[in-house]
Amino acid sequence: MARYTQANCKLCRREGKKLFLKGDRCFSDKCALERRSYAPGQHGQGRKKNSEYGLQLRAKQQARRYYGVLEKQFRHYYEMATRRAGITGSNLLAILESRLDNVVYRLGWASSRKEARQLVNHGHFTVNGHKVNIPSYLTKVGETIAIAPSSKNSEKIKAVIEATASKPVVKWLDLDRENLKAKIIGVPEREDIDLDVEETLIVELYSK
Repeated sequence: MARYTQANCKLCRREGKKLFLKGDRCFSDKCALERRSYAPGQHGQGRKKNSEYGLQLRAKQQARRYYGVLEKQFRHYYEMATRRAGITGSNLLAILESRLDNVVYRLGWASSRKEARQLVNHGHFTVNGHKVNIPSYLTKVGETIAIAPSSKNSEKIKAVIEATASKPVVKWLDLDRENLKAKIIGVPEREDIDLDVEETLIVELYSK
């Protein structure tokens, strides 16, 4: 499967905002956007002219990059969102939030979505007692996510959990910190999603 393999910091610079792709580094003075707040490339410091289409495209690209999703999969999620009852833009974000790698990140079991994706790939988590190593797995209300028994003594996992122990958990997740498991107790609502995403522009782009 294709995946983005270049520098993550270039993505933040291209979008002109922090996408928090590198965990703690994004909050430090090492953040590339703090040092060079212009877009990468030869014409990065050139004059910008944003058309209506350009704004819609940037909104879509930002959402894709927040969640680490490629274009084909993102379009698939949009089509899923249109078939659900309710507001398409909010449905799209709810689907993205329910990805297993995002749930792991929201629980504080990874410092970034990219790290969560890697940990899921390595089989460190279970869903309803069964090991799942597919980051794009869409979790459902009522399912229990847990750190696999074989991974609870992993120094990597312990370090991440300790570093994120004070991180607040979104209200649609019920976290049992002592037993290292959590339950999906609701569907993510728009007000629960703290990302700077203009989903209405994404819907406008795909509706053309």
